Amino acid sequence: MSATALRDFLEIPYDKLEELNLEAKSARLERTPPDVAEERRRKYLTDEKRIKAVTVCFSDLEGRFHMLDYDKKYLLKAADHLTFDGSSIRGFSAQSESDLKLDVDWTAFWWLPADIFGPGKVIVFADVRDRDGSPYLADFRSKLKAYCDELHKNRQTTVFVAAEIEGFLFEGPEAERKYYETGKFDFISSGGYFHSLPQDPLRRFIDHTAEAQRAMGFGNEKDHPEVAPSQFELNFEYSEALITADTMQLYKLTCRQVAQQLGLTASFLPKPVEDINGNGMHTNISLTRKGKNIFYDADGEDGISKEAWDFIERILHSANDMCLVSNPSVNSYRRLDPAFEAPNQIKASAVNRGAMIRIPWADERSARIEMRSVSPDANPYMLIYTLLRTGLEGPLPDANDSEGKRPRTRFLQGNIYDAIRVFRGSRFIAEIFGEDCQAKYAELKQASADRCPKELGRLIKRAEIMFHHEVTNQRLWSKF
Repeated sequence: MSATALRDFLEIPYDKLEELNLEAKSARLERTPPDVAEERRRKYLTDEKRIKAVTVCFSDLEGRFHMLDYDKKYLLKAADHLTFDGSSIRGFSAQSESDLKLDVDWTAFWWLPADIFGPGKVIVFADVRDRDGSPYLADFRSKLKAYCDELHKNRQTTVFVAAEIEGFLFEGPEAERKYYETGKFDFISSGGYFHSLPQDPLRRFIDHTAEAQRAMGFGNEKDHPEVAPSQFELNFEYSEALITADTMQLYKLTCRQVAQQLGLTASFLPKPVEDINGNGMHTNISLTRKGKNIFYDADGEDGISKEAWDFIERILHSANDMCLVSNPSVNSYRRLDPAFEAPNQIKASAVNRGAMIRIPWADERSARIEMRSVSPDANPYMLIYTLLRTGLEGPLPDANDSEGKRPRTRFLQGNIYDAIRVFRGSRFIAEIFGEDCQAKYAELKQASADRCPKELGRLIKRAEIMFHHEVTNQRLWSKF
């Protein structure tokens, strides 16, 4: 008798998967109380005998995605006692105070395509708690969730976000982790913007990934090859901030998993190959109050409201302080090169794509601002949290400071060392992060920077790939 005949694990057709996942997303948008969501999910897991394990996921301080599988029966019995060793996670607790706890967010629950993630599994997000049960200081998912809840409750304001995440597809599995041996990446396609033949390797990857994301309820919009060789982008729908941040993590996970199945590597390094365009993560934001888009004003400058312009001005004023958040790696600063359409000018524009903030043409429904200076290796929870706190609470520039002076263009930092220095010294970052978290994040970024040449130069160095927070492993770090 074959082994498969002995097993009966959950495998759901794609159309049914999409239906389940969209229903779960709708429940989040309708703000189903967490206790109600928990009761529903527990009942489902209890009744569905074909599920063997639940993947519980969380993100560390740098935004790296972590997953662990719990036996379904154990999870249902011990969901309040999911402890783990925080000292093994970069940027989390010290060895002397290592115990941390996962608090399952039952509202953030996804059914997975069995042919990509394996049969009999579902995935759920979790927040990280300290030993006393309070939100862990380095968990920005908790910070973003709490801030969005506060805005909704106290100001009747809802935050909507969409991200356009670019990536590269390279030959061979684990191409990033093998870079320290090979020193190069091999393209699987030499085409460019919108150029791909049906069923060529890049198009097959895009198609498979799009199918999986559609089944996971992403709300696909469009997908295509990007400007650089072997570069791709798959767009999904605008949604509330926390849902989008969770989806951004699943987007990268799904791309990597599909690529691995095809014997390839999906990479979200900002600039893995010199002399071509890098990867960006344009981040679109708008706010609604009582169902009305408060960023829209048909009579306002560039069609947006004074509130939107205040939001923009605060971000521009603190752009250098928060540059390390939006560009968190040594490699990020290669992308901020004006020769390759880099959005490194600290300004907002409806037409200039070199500006860090673009104001797209839009109507009342779609009015928003687009942050173009973000790299795809940014922690999505930290990024959105920082943009919101800065745009709503950050200092506005003093009009008297520029009165009578010739206007000049300011630029984002050109290397991570300058970004770390400004980040460390920012009082506003200390206020919204907390001084301990600010110091911990800067320390992590400094550790990576110190392993790389201070001068970027033109050629990409092995160290900036080896010690990148999304690529590194323990063995590589010990080789420094």
